[in-house]
Amino acid sequence: MATDAIKTASVLAFERKLDPSDALFSSGSWAQRGANAGWQPIAVREKSVRGTISNRLRTKDQDPAKLDAAIENPNLQTVDVAALPADADTLKVQFTLRVLGGTGEPSACNDAAYRAKLLATVNGYVTQQGFAELARRYAANLANGRFLWRNRIGAEQVEVRVVHLQDGKAATEWTFQSLDHSLLKLTSHPEDEPAVVQLASLIEAGLAGKSHVLLQVTAFVRVGAGQEVFPSQELILERGRGGKSKTLYKVGEVAAIHSQKIGNALRTIDTWYPDATGNGPIAVEPYGSVTTQGKAYRQPKEKQDFYNLLDAWVIKDKVPPLEQQHFVVATLIRGGVFGDAG
Repeated sequence: MATDAIKTASVLAFERKLDPSDALFSSGSWAQRGANAGWQPIAVREKSVRGTISNRLRTKDQDPAKLDAAIENPNLQTVDVAALPADADTLKVQFTLRVLGGTGEPSACNDAAYRAKLLATVNGYVTQQGFAELARRYAANLANGRFLWRNRIGAEQVEVRVVHLQDGKAATEWTFQSLDHSLLKLTSHPEDEPAVVQLASLIEAGLAGKSHVLLQVTAFVRVGAGQEVFPSQELILERGRGGKSKTLYKVGEVAAIHSQKIGNALRTIDTWYPDATGNGPIAVEPYGSVTTQGKAYRQPKEKQDFYNLLDAWVIKDKVPPLEQQHFVVATLIRGGVFGDAG
């Protein structure tokens, strides 16, 4: 079939191939991190505080009399908090991660010709490049504890243990001292390099569909007795009057991090975007979106976004540079709905 007859399918969706669970929080002692017993779930509790006015004021509200009058009215807030108990100095964060094969295989596609060409394109990449580079970067983000987000900042020690589970039992285990691993360069500490390479090889086998890969990831974060810890914050679209100003995520009664946030951290491997020098990796997103910066690094006008790169590769047979091939395949691993609405 002629290539110019192929058009992007209007219905096109992919399931994610890195499938993490929610990450649950528990507390204990750093000295006891080798034992399974003694770790207590961390609960989310409410706290009411009397805040002060600290937001930027409009010019009309900067009159001293108005400001004094406003300060007399207390800024009362009810917020969720999570913290270690007074007799525990270590946060334990645990989740599981499935690595699935079938990258490039749409879960939904209403155009057989496009599907065939897409599969041929991705298979060509796999044959020539394999998943080694992407797997190495995913392994680096497990080793460096990026998935801990704010909990990693200021920690005295961070240890990550990754266990390959087979038939419900530990087949292989790797241990990483995460603070020795860079968040910016996705390179590992020389002493731990063999462990990262081994973990990356296992992830590569999972992405290639050669092995069933289920990982149990456990992080121990020594932050100090009684210190606050940071689960995911819930997005509440409509708050009732007098409702909580911050709601934290919990599974049952246990503080937790959303699986989506874990996935975002693991796919923070894109160092191929324009102006990436010195900025560090960003999460793999079709437009290189970083919401905390209010910026999209992969602008369609520069033809460096996922859709332009994918269409050029699949429909026009214009093979992108190798680093952009990595990005396109990493976006397929991410999953999503990518059809052309016309």
